[in-house]
Amino acid sequence: QLQLVESGGGLVQPGGSLRLSCAASRFTLGYYAIGWFRQPPGKEREGVSCIMSSDGSTYYSDSVKGRFTISRDNAKNTVYLQMDSLKPEDTAVYYCATFFAGAQGIEPRSVRRCEGDFFGSWGQGTQVTVSS
Repeated sequence: QLQLVESGGGLVQPGGSLRLSCAASRFTLGYYAIGWFRQPPGKEREGVSCIMSSDGSTYYSDSVKGRFTISRDNAKNTVYLQMDSLKPEDTAVYYCATFFAGAQGIEPRSVRRCEGDFFGSWGQGTQVTVSS
């Protein structure tokens, strides 16, 4: 069974930075598209950022574009989400999840748009709180 573990969350002041990590055990992350998602209290889950395995292309939601950066370190079997210029509205539980494109190797449009319903093997989440 695929297993993902998120870490790096915490309490940070507005304008601060955090780096989240999504580490895999028992499988190679580089073969999968990886998505970062978040769910604020009482709100729907949102696709924050995704990185494809086929071509390395990335997606960012409008709410984080220019502030967050997704990256892979295949040697460490880890995907990162660098979060800068954090705002109180970034407060949420952050999750990572996977999508495997299979033999075709090309992710469908829904995955490239970071739509969470198409991802699986969700981690347990890490809490990010932005507050002064």
